[in-house]
Formats: sequence, C-alpha cells, structure tokens
Amino acid sequence: MSRQEAVCIIPARLESTRFPRKLLQVIEGKPLLQFAYESAKRAKRLGHIVVACDHELIKDSVQSFGGEAILTAPHHTSGTERIAEVASGFACEFIVNLQGDEPLMHSSVIDQIVEVLQSDSSCVMSTACVLKNDPEEFLNPNVVKVTRDQNGWALYFSRSPIPYDRDQRAHPYFKHLGIYGYRREFLLQFPKLPPSTLEQREKLEQLRALENGYRIKVVETVHDSIGVDTEEDFQIVRKRLASDRIGARSA
Repeated sequence: MSRQEAVCIIPARLESTRFPRKLLQVIEGKPLLQFAYESAKRAKRLGHIVVACDHELIKDSVQSFGGEAILTAPHHTSGTERIAEVASGFACEFIVNLQGDEPLMHSSVIDQIVEVLQSDSSCVMSTACVLKNDPEEFLNPNVVKVTRDQNGWALYFSRSPIPYDRDQRAHPYFKHLGIYGYRREFLLQFPKLPPSTLEQREKLEQLRALENGYRIKVVETVHDSIGVDTEEDFQIVRKRLASDRIGARSA
C-alpha cells in the first residue's frame, strides 16, 4: 500500500441506545452495514476498506458479504477511538471514517473529502455538507448544521439552527454529513485530546478539534445522506433503497 493511499475504516458497534443491532437489520437481502461498505467500494480514491467492530456478530456479518473486519478492544467510547486503533496498523497517509449507519452516503462524497486532504497539506481533517432549505429539518436537533468561512473552513457545528436569522426569514443552511477524513498522524492523536466543553454540551465530537485550535475543511456536495439513529430513520432509508433498486432495474 502506498503512503498516499487512503484507507476507509468503518466503525461498527453491535448495540446502540436508540436502535439496538441496527447495523444487522436487513434491507433488500443485505445488512444495513453492507450498503455503507459497498458505497466505499465504489469510491475511486480509496486503497483499502475495513470494518472496525466490537463484536463477533458484526465481524461474521461483514465476512459473509466478502468484506474485511477487525475486532477492536471493548473499552472504546467512540467510533473515532475505534478507528484510531485500527489505523495504527496501517502505513498510509489518509484515513476516512465512514459511519456504518450511513447507507446512503454517496461514493463521490468519500472521494471529495479525500481529495481535499491530498491537495492541501495544511488540512488535517475534512468533512462534508449539503445545502438544504427545509424549515422542519433546520429546527431538528438530530440534524447537525455547520457554518463555514469563505474558504470552506468550519466555523461551528451545532444541533441548534445556525446561522440564526434575527429577522425570522427563511434561508438555506448547510446540513453536516456524518463522514470524516483525517491525516493519519492527526487521527492517532485526536482521541488523546481531552473532551472539550462545547463537545460535551452539543454531544458533537468534531467540536473537540475546533476547541483545540485545529481547522476542519468542509466540502460542499450535492448528495444528501440520512444516518440511521432510530427505527423511524431505518424505515425511511429502507424505502429509499428499495425505490432506488426498482429504479435501477427499470432504467
């Protein structure tokens, strides 16, 4: 593997508070996790893909569809800690953190966040956003919003509606997508940084980077994605994937 190649590590935890064993839920004959894995396989800027999992059931599922999985230590408190453990075993320059519960993440988004790392040596962390104009979603605390400066660097991430408009006018906003790119050296040191005040209040781990003085480049994409946090999310995604499959067969 070349140092310049990117490795995609998909953190996968068996249990989750709001929707237990969601990654093993089946859609169109495939576990939810497989859709994220296949999206990574379609990306052009990845040299390797591996699932970092915490349970043999996840590992068995990944291996059943031909993927690679590594069982990690049980003590990790976040997906970032889990992928950092796996990343320590790879001699590469770039790491992509693709969430296993993001089955709709487009492969071009993966390529975008890798490309910005490869083209800008000052960038240690990247992520993505999509321009939206949905008033209900804008107020939804489960949908993270992001503001950027004129060069695309993150100013702030929040569950609150940002930027707030004092005149109460409707405006487009940037929805943050749950995918990250890192320079490997930065990823290995990131879990060692103490959790920050803003991170703990918002429950958004990326704020730890900003509060410690690191910049995050936020690339804009045209492809939205839906993270599966609840059974309601799962049903929305299930219908979308089934519809996409029907559309592909009829095309």
